[in-house]
Amino acid sequence: MEFGAKIKVLRTENQLTQEQFASRLNVTRQAVSNWENNRNLPDLEMLILIARSFHISLDDLILGGNTVNNITEKLIQDGSETRRARFNMITTLIGAFLLFFGFACFFIKANSVEYIDQSGILHENFYLLPIGFFFIFTGIIVFLVIGINYVRELIKRKV
Repeated sequence: MEFGAKIKVLRTENQLTQEQFASRLNVTRQAVSNWENNRNLPDLEMLILIARSFHISLDDLILGGNTVNNITEKLIQDGSETRRARFNMITTLIGAFLLFFGFACFFIKANSVEYIDQSGILHENFYLLPIGFFFIFTGIIVFLVIGINYVRELIKRKV
Protein backbone atom coordinates (compact mmCIF):
# COMPACT_ATOMS: atom_id res chain seq x y z
CA MET A 1 0.00 0.00 0.00
CA GLU A 2 1.32 3.44 -0.95
CA PHE A 3 1.99 5.94 1.81
CA GLY A 4 -0.84 8.26 0.72
CA ALA A 5 -3.37 5.47 0.86
CA LYS A 6 -2.03 4.45 4.27
CA ILE A 7 -2.54 8.00 5.62
CA LYS A 8 -6.05 8.18 4.17
CA VAL A 9 -7.02 4.84 5.70
CA LEU A 10 -5.55 5.91 9.04
CA ARG A 11 -7.53 9.16 8.91
CA THR A 12 -10.83 7.54 7.92
CA GLU A 13 -10.47 4.75 10.51
CA ASN A 14 -10.22 7.45 13.18
CA GLN A 15 -13.25 9.22 11.60
CA LEU A 16 -11.34 12.46 11.05
CA THR A 17 -11.61 15.00 8.30
CA GLN A 18 -8.43 16.28 6.69
CA GLU A 19 -8.82 19.48 8.72
CA GLN A 20 -9.15 17.57 12.02
CA PHE A 21 -6.25 15.29 11.14
CA ALA A 22 -4.11 18.30 10.26
CA SER A 23 -4.94 20.18 13.46
CA ARG A 24 -4.02 17.11 15.52
CA LEU A 25 -0.57 17.13 13.88
CA ASN A 26 -0.21 20.95 13.78
CA VAL A 27 0.04 21.05 9.99
CA THR A 28 -2.20 22.49 7.30
CA ARG A 29 -5.04 20.65 5.62
CA GLN A 30 -3.16 21.09 2.34
CA ALA A 31 -0.19 19.17 3.77
CA VAL A 32 -2.48 16.25 4.61
CA SER A 33 -4.04 16.43 1.15
CA ASN A 34 -0.58 16.41 -0.45
CA TRP A 35 0.42 13.36 1.61
CA GLU A 36 -2.75 11.48 0.66
CA ASN A 37 -2.26 12.28 -3.03
CA ASN A 38 1.46 11.34 -2.91
CA ARG A 39 2.48 14.84 -4.02
CA ASN A 40 4.99 15.10 -1.19
CA LEU A 41 5.97 13.22 1.92
CA PRO A 42 6.33 14.18 5.58
CA ASP A 43 9.73 14.37 7.21
CA LEU A 44 10.95 11.88 9.81
CA GLU A 45 9.83 13.93 12.83
CA MET A 46 6.31 14.13 11.41
CA LEU A 47 6.26 10.38 10.80
CA ILE A 48 7.15 9.80 14.46
CA LEU A 49 4.39 12.21 15.55
CA ILE A 50 1.83 10.44 13.33
CA ALA A 51 2.88 7.04 14.70
CA ARG A 52 2.61 8.22 18.31
CA SER A 53 -0.64 10.13 17.82
CA PHE A 54 -2.46 7.28 16.14
CA HIS A 55 -0.81 4.35 17.97
CA ILE A 56 0.66 2.73 14.88
CA SER A 57 4.16 1.34 14.61
CA LEU A 58 6.64 3.10 12.38
CA ASP A 59 7.16 -0.18 10.53
CA ASP A 60 3.49 -0.33 9.59
CA LEU A 61 3.37 3.35 8.74
CA ILE A 62 6.55 3.50 6.68
CA LEU A 63 6.90 0.03 5.24
CA GLY A 64 3.23 -0.91 5.08
CA GLY A 65 4.09 -4.58 4.74
CA ASN A 66 6.92 -6.30 2.95
CA THR A 67 7.05 -4.07 -0.12
CA VAL A 68 9.24 -0.99 -0.41
CA ASN A 69 7.07 2.06 -1.02
CA ASN A 70 7.85 5.68 -1.83
CA ILE A 71 8.33 6.82 1.79
CA THR A 72 10.84 4.02 2.39
CA GLU A 73 12.76 5.03 -0.73
CA LYS A 74 12.73 8.67 0.42
CA LEU A 75 14.11 7.79 3.86
CA ILE A 76 16.85 5.64 2.33
CA GLN A 77 17.76 8.39 -0.13
CA ASP A 78 17.77 11.06 2.62
CA GLY A 79 20.10 8.94 4.75
CA SER A 80 22.58 8.38 1.95
CA GLU A 81 22.49 12.08 0.99
CA THR A 82 23.18 13.06 4.60
CA ARG A 83 26.19 10.74 4.77
CA ARG A 84 27.46 12.02 1.43
CA ALA A 85 27.05 15.65 2.52
CA ARG A 86 28.88 15.00 5.80
CA PHE A 87 31.71 13.25 3.94
CA ASN A 88 31.98 16.13 1.45
CA MET A 89 32.06 18.68 4.27
CA ILE A 90 34.81 16.83 6.14
CA THR A 91 36.96 16.33 3.05
CA THR A 92 36.48 19.98 2.07
CA LEU A 93 37.69 21.06 5.50
CA ILE A 94 40.69 18.75 5.21
CA GLY A 95 41.52 20.17 1.76
CA ALA A 96 41.20 23.74 3.05
CA PHE A 97 43.47 22.93 6.01
CA LEU A 98 46.08 21.43 3.69
CA LEU A 99 46.05 24.49 1.43
CA PHE A 100 46.22 26.84 4.41
CA PHE A 101 49.13 24.92 5.93
CA GLY A 102 50.97 24.92 2.59
CA PHE A 103 50.60 28.68 2.17
CA ALA A 104 51.59 29.16 5.82
CA CYS A 105 54.85 27.29 5.11
CA PHE A 106 55.58 29.67 2.23
CA PHE A 107 54.73 32.70 4.37
CA ILE A 108 57.03 31.54 7.17
CA LYS A 109 59.84 30.82 4.69
CA ALA A 110 59.46 34.26 3.07
CA ASN A 111 59.49 36.09 6.39
CA SER A 112 62.20 34.14 8.18
CA VAL A 113 65.76 35.35 8.55
CA GLU A 114 68.62 33.47 6.93
CA TYR A 115 72.01 33.97 8.47
CA ILE A 116 75.53 32.61 8.61
CA ASP A 117 76.88 31.98 12.09
CA GLN A 118 80.46 32.57 13.25
CA SER A 119 81.61 29.14 12.12
CA GLY A 120 80.38 29.77 8.56
CA ILE A 121 77.25 27.57 8.62
CA LEU A 122 74.21 28.86 6.72
CA HIS A 123 71.02 28.72 8.78
CA GLU A 124 67.84 28.77 6.74
CA ASN A 125 64.61 26.83 6.77
CA PHE A 126 64.72 25.57 3.20
CA TYR A 127 62.74 22.47 4.22
CA LEU A 128 59.56 24.62 4.31
CA LEU A 129 59.48 24.90 0.51
CA PRO A 130 58.99 21.21 -0.32
CA ILE A 131 56.63 20.81 2.66
CA GLY A 132 54.58 23.80 1.44
CA PHE A 133 54.44 22.45 -2.11
CA PHE A 134 53.42 19.03 -0.81
CA PHE A 135 50.52 20.42 1.25
CA ILE A 136 49.30 22.69 -1.54
CA PHE A 137 49.47 19.86 -4.08
CA THR A 138 47.61 17.50 -1.72
CA GLY A 139 44.95 20.13 -0.98
CA ILE A 140 44.38 20.72 -4.70
CA ILE A 141 44.06 16.97 -5.30
CA VAL A 142 41.47 16.72 -2.50
CA PHE A 143 39.43 19.57 -4.02
CA LEU A 144 39.65 18.04 -7.51
CA VAL A 145 38.44 14.66 -6.28
CA ILE A 146 35.54 16.26 -4.39
CA GLY A 147 34.63 18.33 -7.45
CA ILE A 148 34.73 15.37 -9.81
CA ASN A 149 32.55 13.31 -7.46
CA TYR A 150 30.08 16.19 -7.15
CA VAL A 151 29.80 16.60 -10.93
CA ARG A 152 29.44 12.83 -11.33
CA GLU A 153 26.58 12.79 -8.80
CA LEU A 154 24.84 15.66 -10.63
CA ILE A 155 25.08 13.81 -13.94
CA LYS A 156 23.86 10.60 -12.29
CA ARG A 157 20.81 12.36 -10.82
CA LYS A 158 19.87 13.90 -14.17
CA VAL A 159 20.04 10.57 -16.00
